[in-house]
Amino acid sequence: MSQSAVTIQHPAQHRVLATAAIAASVLVILSYNTGATRLAAAALIGITAGIALYHASFGFASAWRRFVFERRGAGLRAQILLILLTCAISFPLLASGGIFGRDVHGSVAPFGFSAAFGAFIFGVGMQFGGSCASGTLFTTGGGNTRMLATLAGFIAGSVIATAHLPFWWSLPDLPRYSLVEHLGPMNAYALTAILLGGLFVYSRRTELRHHSELEQDNRQFSLVRGPWPKWWGAVALVFVSIATLLVLSRPWGITSAFTLWGAKLAQLAGVSFDQWPYWANRQAWLDQPVWADSTSVMNFGIILGAFTAASLAGKFAPTFRLPLRVLIISIIGGLMMGYGARLAYGCNIGAYLGGVISGSLHGWGWLVFGFMGTCATGPILRKIKF
Repeated sequence: MSQSAVTIQHPAQHRVLATAAIAASVLVILSYNTGATRLAAAALIGITAGIALYHASFGFASAWRRFVFERRGAGLRAQILLILLTCAISFPLLASGGIFGRDVHGSVAPFGFSAAFGAFIFGVGMQFGGSCASGTLFTTGGGNTRMLATLAGFIAGSVIATAHLPFWWSLPDLPRYSLVEHLGPMNAYALTAILLGGLFVYSRRTELRHHSELEQDNRQFSLVRGPWPKWWGAVALVFVSIATLLVLSRPWGITSAFTLWGAKLAQLAGVSFDQWPYWANRQAWLDQPVWADSTSVMNFGIILGAFTAASLAGKFAPTFRLPLRVLIISIIGGLMMGYGARLAYGCNIGAYLGGVISGSLHGWGWLVFGFMGTCATGPILRKIKF
């Protein structure tokens, strides 16, 4: 019998699993009572995402770090699979404008100095913080207490950036451009497949050149208890991405909720946003409870889904002993990610994944500059031995 199978039989693990199941159920019921079927579905999609992210250890930050520093590309290739499969569905959906009487809209944004800088510092921050946006949520739910520091910095950085956005948005940028709108879904998909296919081949050849063979994952996989191979996680996240597009009429996003959470906490501390231009047209959003915000509900679902997955795996065992150096670096990483995400129209999910599956050039710009940020962290991380 595997270790995970033995662990899950322990009474303490049963109690943890029961707590996770109750918390997830409460989220779904609360969401339904607040926003009926739409919000309840968002909660369920988030829970599914949390389970998939945790069981597959599907992190963007870790995948990029392993490729840049170790020349191992399995995680990067799993991301490519996720995007290719999602685009095959999202491009026709976006071109048709909707399905089953529901409108769907892509995430298409301009890209210029502010977005490039934001993506770059996000790429730096996610290596300092130890995770990306989705990774921060699912590792928090899985019991990684270091991620609480990263999340706190993320939330703070998101709010701080809103004070400076008028300046950043005044800088030159390229206009929004959608491959789907200008080339049509078939041609847009062909071009996307060529670009991603090139990245796939490059990552594979790079790994073979440095290691002579591709890394193999020989663990015993379990659908319920985990772990999952990366491609299982990619397929599950295709479902999450498309379900979000259909239910919420927009691509999956994460960091706007962090901005909302931070602003509400700042208000409790006496901060007024009356003179902040970013909030001038967002007062209704700021006034609503967080459980009425679909992105927040999905984020809560990711945390609880990961909590459930960690409980099923018998691995939920948080520790609160963190070296001060790790705590400080994690907060700094979170601040950089939060600030960068607001400048770059989102994070690795909202801007990169959401942008590319919408056919938006800003998604590709985010990928280039975010990856450059990750590459730039190597000398710094080695110097501070982190």
